[in-house]
Amino acid sequence: MKCDKKDLLLYTVTDRSWLGSMTLYSQVEKALKGGATFIQLREKELGDGRVLEEAREIKELCKKYHVPFVINDNVDIAIAVDADGVHVGQSDMEAGSVRELIGKDKILGVSAQTVKQAVLAEKKGADYLGVGAVFHTGSKADADDVSHETLKEICKAVSIPVVAIGGISKDNVMELSGSGICGIAVISAIFAQPDIVKATTELKELTEKAVKA
Repeated sequence: MKCDKKDLLLYTVTDRSWLGSMTLYSQVEKALKGGATFIQLREKELGDGRVLEEAREIKELCKKYHVPFVINDNVDIAIAVDADGVHVGQSDMEAGSVRELIGKDKILGVSAQTVKQAVLAEKKGADYLGVGAVFHTGSKADADDVSHETLKEICKAVSIPVVAIGGISKDNVMELSGSGICGIAVISAIFAQPDIVKATTELKELTEKAVKA
């Protein structure tokens, strides 16, 4: 599966911080019901065995909804479960090496904070970029802020789709209008909400407006 621009409209990143009595599977299914267009499994705490098991289940769920499924950082697990692809940060494995391992038909996403990083990632085979944090975020302690000016410059500098990430919510997503992004990536704006289906639906409608503006 290759990456279509429209698949990146509402890119949803998992986080077990807000599970409560729910399972990650049920949370992801609610996001998919609400209209999430892309799912990234992000696990920082679990051992590989558990992640592998979870990845297999969520991959099947995404397949049912015809939504791309990628693994954050862990190339080995992405290959083991035959995920649609993998997303790597600047401190993870270098994009060119990841592309060699996963092959040309899988999706490769790369995080970028500068025009230089963005251009290099595209050159090394990235299919899309995750750029941020565009707003201050509590989800990623190491996320450097990216100004909206830099976000625009990155969108102009590359020909691959750009997804904005970091601190985005229904209250500020419209501020990204006219930046050139094709979508947003969120965690708490969906998974920390009491009604995940409703939160996803509302956010998707707003994002569509912001992207078209």
